Amino acid sequence: MALERVIRYAAGMSAQIDPFHAISISGLAHRLKAEGRQVIHMEFGQPSTGAPKAAVAAAHAVLDTDAMGYWESAPLKARICRHYAETYGVTVEPAQITLTCGASPGLVLALSATFSPSDVIAMARPGYVAYRNTVKALHMVPLEIACGAETRFQLTAGMLAALDPAPAGVILASPANPTGTIIPGPELEAIARVCAERGIRIVSDEIYHGLGYTEPAHSMLEYAPDAIVVNSFSKYFSMAGWRLGWLIVPRAEASRAVAYMGALFLTAPSLAQHAALVAMDCRDELEGHLATYRRNRELLLEALPAMGLEKIAPPDGAFYIWADVGALTDDSLGFCKQLLQDTGVATAPGIDFDPVDGHRFIRMSFAVSTPEIEDAIRRMIPWFATARAAAGA
Repeated sequence: MALERVIRYAAGMSAQIDPFHAISISGLAHRLKAEGRQVIHMEFGQPSTGAPKAAVAAAHAVLDTDAMGYWESAPLKARICRHYAETYGVTVEPAQITLTCGASPGLVLALSATFSPSDVIAMARPGYVAYRNTVKALHMVPLEIACGAETRFQLTAGMLAALDPAPAGVILASPANPTGTIIPGPELEAIARVCAERGIRIVSDEIYHGLGYTEPAHSMLEYAPDAIVVNSFSKYFSMAGWRLGWLIVPRAEASRAVAYMGALFLTAPSLAQHAALVAMDCRDELEGHLATYRRNRELLLEALPAMGLEKIAPPDGAFYIWADVGALTDDSLGFCKQLLQDTGVATAPGIDFDPVDGHRFIRMSFAVSTPEIEDAIRRMIPWFATARAAAGA
């Protein structure tokens, strides 16, 4: 009955979208930088590196020779298909792929083309802020399920099996934002089985694939061929500003996804498509970025105990540390602002990712250079010591 009341309430009101507080932190960081402060940007989940050099060179050549226009690259779609065959051992046809203006529009397409207003979409809490907000903006109902350390901050098959009634869909992310945790293959398989039995459609956000430190991430397509996959060139391929992603849907739903893409966004950026095709074969350079993130992760994991931050999610992938600062504050937004003001290190408040318990968590992105991570650690260790002393922790 409680869930039914939530559905009726959500369906009868305008969407109330929560602000992304990390944006205000970033704004403060840029103001401090303009004042001459040395700021280390660890608030956003974006690589500090640019697109691969060969991709940039290809883009320059295209700018000189091609007027461009509305276009969807058949060679790029074919190359993505090859990627799925080589990486996951699954067959994807070009017709199943829709190129999008980044993963965020891809999520809008996945939800709007698959579900209806008032449909309930389950997701983990903590989770990426756009999941909750996009679902709400489309007048669907986000069902955030509390996930703690005992399940590595991830949904499980048992959680989905216990929901009554079953939701229309579920959003999964592995590696996840903000925790970096990966769902092991056997658990993904169990989730796929529960969802098939209960008629729950799966939307799998695989934007952090390629960024793993403990075990490779599995695509949901290995276990659920009818899953909808959202991915992007923003993270592993270091092309956040190029605004290019892709959506994979079952062949029977491909025409609907194409229709929604055309109606809402026309096509993905032409220049980005040309560059991305080249970027997919720049593995040596991209693996170099991964080696930097791996080293940054090691440095932070070594330093966190000295900051008193020992309650963290295991960062299996992506480039985040999700740290419990509950012994120091119950106001993660104010805490992040003070940390930034005092040290010049920008981090993200946990309330962006968990509106219930996020007041006692912060997220650090280590997708910056190793010298910046070393500098951030030097600044934060004494600051956290002072904070612990003030809190009596």
